[in-house]
Amino acid sequence: MTRVTFVGAGSVVFTRQLVADLVRFDDLDLDLVLFDVDERRLRVADGTARQVAERLGGHRGKVSVTSTTDRRRALADTDFVVDMVQVGGIEATRHDLEIPARYGLRQTIGDTTGVGGVFRALRTFPFLSALAADVRDVAPGAVVLNYTNPMAMNVWWLHVVAPELTTLGLCHSVYWTAHDLAELVAVPVEETRFRAAGVNHQSWLLEWTHHGRDLYPALRERIAADPELGRRVRVEVFRRIGYYPTETSEHSSEYLPWFLRSDEQVERFRLRPSEYLDISEANVGEFLDAERTLATGGTLALEDGATEYAPQVIHSLVTGTPREVHANVVNHGLVDNLPAGCVVEVPTLVDGHGVHPVPMGSLPVQAAALNRPYVSVAELTVEAARTGDPRLVRQAVLMDPNASSTLTPEEVWRMCDDLVLAHGDLLPEPLRATVSPTAL
Repeated sequence: MTRVTFVGAGSVVFTRQLVADLVRFDDLDLDLVLFDVDERRLRVADGTARQVAERLGGHRGKVSVTSTTDRRRALADTDFVVDMVQVGGIEATRHDLEIPARYGLRQTIGDTTGVGGVFRALRTFPFLSALAADVRDVAPGAVVLNYTNPMAMNVWWLHVVAPELTTLGLCHSVYWTAHDLAELVAVPVEETRFRAAGVNHQSWLLEWTHHGRDLYPALRERIAADPELGRRVRVEVFRRIGYYPTETSEHSSEYLPWFLRSDEQVERFRLRPSEYLDISEANVGEFLDAERTLATGGTLALEDGATEYAPQVIHSLVTGTPREVHANVVNHGLVDNLPAGCVVEVPTLVDGHGVHPVPMGSLPVQAAALNRPYVSVAELTVEAARTGDPRLVRQAVLMDPNASSTLTPEEVWRMCDDLVLAHGDLLPEPLRATVSPTAL
């Protein structure tokens, strides 16, 4: 049987979808192992996985489900590790958004780059180091499939601490961008071909065709016919850069200096600063709904079809079925005009012989230019954790276009001190130090 270990399985709704997508593959015999440190969430995840397995795979009896709060036990002899841990939970997310807001720095999601991404990474890295050590010890051949944000920083860190592991960062943003755009120009997404490259949440749709016909002209016509589309961040980026970015307008707005710096821009582009707090509260509500449904013997809602990449990757590696997905991997000759060793998002072929990222050559120069500040923030964050130098944390935030468009360097230093104090022992010990904003 193929053993798949879900780390952070208490992300119940996400676990539900991943398990459903896996179980729908009739040619996989599955040993599903759920791990979480939160016993209440783990119980709900266990009940969820068992119901899904029975509903979708009970007819063949080739799916087993076990749960444990012992990480090494969960990982022992596993074939695949699916990581979806959020260190610090909603309270840490609240600090990441509310403390910068007090300084006038707006974020929408705060989980990828910028100050929110930096501090989320720094509290996640110690967990990833421990996870990688366990995988090396008890499942050295396992493939690590990371969903945890900040994606690029986390995959980069895993390569620093465990370069021998096969690690893929998986995100659905490229797929859903192609799906939504196909709907916008009225073509079936399954009839389109799309390829993107760049960095996670800021990749670029470089190829997008329908039966060989370039779809970009149709998109331009559609946008021109609807003025309201022009009030979306992604459309503005497309208008200025010439390639469509592969993440939502909400995410995209906080990676650039153009949108959140003023009330006028926030209103024009219909943005909601700190909206991830509402999303996080809704996620808690979804967990509680699932808990109540299971307690009363109800039936959980399931989405149709296999849409997540992890089940597809697992199926391809086990059965040899060839597929192309988009994955986040270390840049070893994959994107020529982004730094070697950073983490890039590129098309990736997966089959019975393994994982094969596709070299994409050079990005359009303007697209690569927009990616480089994002890469710099990630690089400085990784280096801060590697060296234990707290100044590098502040320098990482200082390189962020959104932060530097809004705050002075002294404000960046003070804001980071406040965040260090708020996150406390969730951060690596050397990085818990405050740093005088005027020290030389």
